Amino acid sequence: MSILKLNQQDRLYYEAYAGKADRPTLLFLHQGLGCVELWRDFPERLCQRTGCPGLVYDRLGYGKSSPLRQPRTIHYLHHAGLVELPQVIEALLPDRPLVLVGHSDGGSIGLIFAAEQSPVLKGMITEAAHVFVETISLDGIRKADEAFAGGGLKKGLSRYHGDKTEALFKAWSATWQSPWFASWNIEYLLPAITVPLLVLQGRDDQYGTAAQVEAIVAGAGGRVTPALLEECGHAPHQEFPGLVLDLMTCYINRIIG
Repeated sequence: MSILKLNQQDRLYYEAYAGKADRPTLLFLHQGLGCVELWRDFPERLCQRTGCPGLVYDRLGYGKSSPLRQPRTIHYLHHAGLVELPQVIEALLPDRPLVLVGHSDGGSIGLIFAAEQSPVLKGMITEAAHVFVETISLDGIRKADEAFAGGGLKKGLSRYHGDKTEALFKAWSATWQSPWFASWNIEYLLPAITVPLLVLQGRDDQYGTAAQVEAIVAGAGGRVTPALLEECGHAPHQEFPGLVLDLMTCYINRIIG
């Protein structure tokens, strides 16, 4: 079990995958209710396809990492992208070239980090990333609330998050549905992102529309390759793993030569 000690109280769980020394490390950032285990075998398969080393970790409050100790604020994604993620990189991947692969919240966190223009970042892949709050996002969260209250979703998530499950779910649900979060928006930072982006989203994503992809394409300061997948929901890498592996592998090979 691989553990990174952030401070006296907080620990992060992570897994690493071997790859060629001359290839960038693929750093995977999970979704808002996700964790290392919920990525399943996708990170390892992508690393094998590309020859790249890989790293995936549970953010604080998730999976096998330490629980959340502070209430979430409107800046929780910024904290994950500007404080926690750099700590992971500095401790585990110092001076390594990186390609970020972020799903949902993880995609937004990756975009926030990318806007800092770190010299180690060579590119980024987003899946179902959000850059602003949409009505469909809130509708999807309300449906998740109902599923959690019914017990099925809680039972499923408990397999991965244990006794942190209820606190984690309520933090995610309450934050996004709070009136003060309605104005959350990171479109302003997109022009600062100059690395090439691959932007994936399912056409039937229950938490976002094509407007998210359009905003990233219009706002980013570098080259963007968008891909809207038909008959696909919020998790393209789970619903169409073969296609997504092909798209990501092609992108990674193109940007690193």
